[in-house]
Amino acid sequence: MVARISHWIDGNPWAGEPARRGDVWNPATGEVSGHVDFASRAEVDEAVAAAARALPKWRNTSLAARSKVLFAFRELLNQHKDELAALVTAEHGKVLDDAAGEVGRALENVEFACGVPALLKGGFSENASTRVDVYSMRQPLGVVAVISPFNFPAMVPLWFVPNAIACGNTVVLKPSEKDPSAANFIAGLWKRAGLPDGVLNVLHGDKVAVDGLLTHPDVRGISFVGSTPIARYVYETGTSNGKRVQALGGAKNHMVVLPDADLDLAADAAVSAGFGSAGERCMAVSVVVAVGPVGDELVERITSRMAALRVGDGSRPGSEMGPLVTAAHRDKVTSYLDAGLSEGAKLVVDGRGHEIDGGTAGFWLGPTLFDHVRQDMSLYRDEIFGPVLSVVRADSYEEAVQLINANPYGNGTAIFTNDGGAARRFQNEIEVGMVGVNVPIPVPVGYYSFGGWKDSLFGDTHAYGPDGLHFFTRTKVVTSRWLDPSHGGVNLGFPRND
Repeated sequence: MVARISHWIDGNPWAGEPARRGDVWNPATGEVSGHVDFASRAEVDEAVAAAARALPKWRNTSLAARSKVLFAFRELLNQHKDELAALVTAEHGKVLDDAAGEVGRALENVEFACGVPALLKGGFSENASTRVDVYSMRQPLGVVAVISPFNFPAMVPLWFVPNAIACGNTVVLKPSEKDPSAANFIAGLWKRAGLPDGVLNVLHGDKVAVDGLLTHPDVRGISFVGSTPIARYVYETGTSNGKRVQALGGAKNHMVVLPDADLDLAADAAVSAGFGSAGERCMAVSVVVAVGPVGDELVERITSRMAALRVGDGSRPGSEMGPLVTAAHRDKVTSYLDAGLSEGAKLVVDGRGHEIDGGTAGFWLGPTLFDHVRQDMSLYRDEIFGPVLSVVRADSYEEAVQLINANPYGNGTAIFTNDGGAARRFQNEIEVGMVGVNVPIPVPVGYYSFGGWKDSLFGDTHAYGPDGLHFFTRTKVVTSRWLDPSHGGVNLGFPRND
């Protein structure tokens, strides 16, 4: 039976009748598994109004009470992590191990937010001037919106929502319409944890819903993750409407392999980071930069590992890579194979010929490898967001660094080497926000913050961790002087000391 997936507003599933709906697919079978309601401006207004009504009470709820809700949510999320991972696999297509890892990283961010009583402490300066004290406090923005992508339907919402709620804000979450069920599942866990109705609302839909949130006068902040063109649009539209915006964009992540690197380690990393989650990750490695003489041997080792990669339904035990999220996205990614050939790259492994474990009716493309890719090729220029790995040859370390620094994206990068001096130099010179040393996907742990440079981030605040707390609060500084009768102030009836 095809499920109906609707909004979650003011603590309950929305009971209205939508003007439009979209299809939700099982990418492994190619079958429609659900219909998701698309919000009109009226539903946007309804969700924001619910958040605005809940704001005064929630922002004045004690830190201890907020923390109690967060701890309860953390326990419920941990208890139901397998169910949530299965939902992610069913609608996104990533294998269960990847989905479980996604939920695990989400838990890290919830655990960080649980410490909000300590994290929101202000500063205090006694006698900044004679009998004048100065102190600071952090207060919530108000109603905030989170617009999250399809590739991490559980983790990315939980980059933002726990910190926003912990800081006393109320939230409208707009997940991707491609895999919307995880957001509703998470909202249900929040309610069971004791979160008051209206503090978290889930609004489904497309550009109509996004534009409604970007322009709504009661929405104070926007957190977004998606492609660079849409991130730029969200940032420009949101800020022009007076909102605080953090918009995380796309990536073209390079992995540099120096001649002294452990090539087995590097080849394993290239395969796992390039083809995990079918390459549908903003931190996926899409370019391997082979420095000096290592190129041929590295390509050979990557190729042998790709042949053993088991591609199949993510819910099947043993599957290592699932399908792409939709047929349209699969076809777009596949078009780069023909483009790469026409532009002169060497197609080493054609993913269209990879054996699929199970039925072939889904949105399949196997792991693909190109060698001798140049900077002028679309393979190199574009964020493909699929299981296509390009190898670029560089003659020296300096050429590899110049290549990365010239790229318009600056999300993540990695270097593989056994030379500590080279690694230290690389982390200093590279113009990228997140750097791995012998680590292919350097996603920071929950008590740091996530974010890139250049066209990978619009705004100056990264996601989650300390930057997340900064984004969801405003600083207020109070300068205070209390007149003391013992020092010449107004006599209020207290005995004088002189």
